[in-house]
Amino acid sequence: MKNKYIKSTIAIVAMMQIFVSCKKDFLELTPKGTTLEDNFYKNEKEVMQGVIAVYDVMQWGTTGGYTMKMPLLSAASDDCWAGGSNAADQPAWVAYDNFNMSSFVGPQGGLWNKNYSGINRANLILSKIDKSTTLSASFKTRATAEAKFLRAYFYFDLVRWFGNVPLIVTTLPTAELYTQKQSAPAQIYAQIEKDLRDAIAGLPPLVAAAEKGRTSQGAAKAQLAKVLLYQNDNTKLAEAITLFEDVNKTGNAYGYKLMTNYADIFDPANKFNSESILEIPHSNNAAWGDWGWINGGEGNVATQFIGMDTYNGDTYSSGWGFCPVTLDLVNVLKTDPRFAATIIDGAALKAAGATYNARYQNTDYFIRKYAPLKVYRSTLGVAEQNWPINEIEIRLADTYLMQAEALVKNGSNPTRAKELLDAVRGRVGLGSVPATLDNIYNERRLELATEGHRFFDLVRTGRAVTVLGPLGYKANKSEYLPIPQSEIDVTKGVIKQNPGY
Repeated sequence: MKNKYIKSTIAIVAMMQIFVSCKKDFLELTPKGTTLEDNFYKNEKEVMQGVIAVYDVMQWGTTGGYTMKMPLLSAASDDCWAGGSNAADQPAWVAYDNFNMSSFVGPQGGLWNKNYSGINRANLILSKIDKSTTLSASFKTRATAEAKFLRAYFYFDLVRWFGNVPLIVTTLPTAELYTQKQSAPAQIYAQIEKDLRDAIAGLPPLVAAAEKGRTSQGAAKAQLAKVLLYQNDNTKLAEAITLFEDVNKTGNAYGYKLMTNYADIFDPANKFNSESILEIPHSNNAAWGDWGWINGGEGNVATQFIGMDTYNGDTYSSGWGFCPVTLDLVNVLKTDPRFAATIIDGAALKAAGATYNARYQNTDYFIRKYAPLKVYRSTLGVAEQNWPINEIEIRLADTYLMQAEALVKNGSNPTRAKELLDAVRGRVGLGSVPATLDNIYNERRLELATEGHRFFDLVRTGRAVTVLGPLGYKANKSEYLPIPQSEIDVTKGVIKQNPGY
């Protein structure tokens, strides 16, 4: 996070930790150090620091273990295997890979903690903004919109991963900490929609170069449209289409357009490029070196995770050998122009003289899009913790394909649906195909491979049992993670376990 607003995140987080506990249970995430808290947030600079502390949680990838969203969800899908040194290296990843999670084993603890940490921070800063009498109207409007966008972002992850979760939109009195019951997904989605609608009204259409990393009106509209589509409610499709069209149309107010060269999207030199709608910044500014609290840094540990183990050769730096690409994905992409920008062919590297260790579930194919590149290996802090490779959560080709899907499902404007699908394919030199749901779903897999979309795409479109069933996926169970047992225990059963666990 290089810009003037975000570069001081580490100091801010250290301050936030004085009164925001970051322990294993979200119910422990309650304001601490009342005197300090009451004396802070007295001006716009201090309030902005609080907003940055909410953004900071988006970067976290090591809460309660390794929980980096893109590789973790790729391992849960048919794009990648778990990998690592052996099946005991990261049991949570292997359990998710073969859908053998339990209330004690799986990535759920870290994901629950991360997202409720973000929600707690958002609730706290919203309460401070609301009570402040010193903020200008314009600052208050934008800061409130950002905090609501971020709260919606964290709840969207929670509802997709867990289903029924506690809905908390205020800072909680101590007496209520352990009595928060779960709300149904419909209630969670209603709050997400409300927060995003509120955010849209208060966010700017464009973000200045010095503020990259802050969210925009276009990102909020894209996120709301995605949320509407994911609910599989046909009555919401028309609104989703309108929002997508506002983001996708030529000459849109946000400056979005497809990158000409597909590979350039993922070049770390092209951060916040014209195709990027929602992007999580990473840098080596913190020069972090604390393995006890990796989340305190700003680097992307996912990059280290997926690199080839003990690699010696050109272009790439050594990694840890997780998330080898499945042969299924290799085969569907092998003749596609996007293959080289998506997948590293390890066998070809070996033929050229490179070496690396073949690890658990090795296929000799590896993720390319956010791979560890030698030129970006940090010379500051511990290199493995400081990869300056951003995460693009939403990009324009994604919203093109989601709009095409919504149009086909809604039975409206097939010409526009075909234009959007053809634009994604045409960018890489592929010809036109009919705008059917099957073709759109297939294009999403090819275009967005290893970017963390595939698993939720399979679940929300009802194809998970067919595609992932042979890998262990079970209907009415595997679409959600188990609730962390620690949350059930600390609430004395107020929080209930998901079915099947």
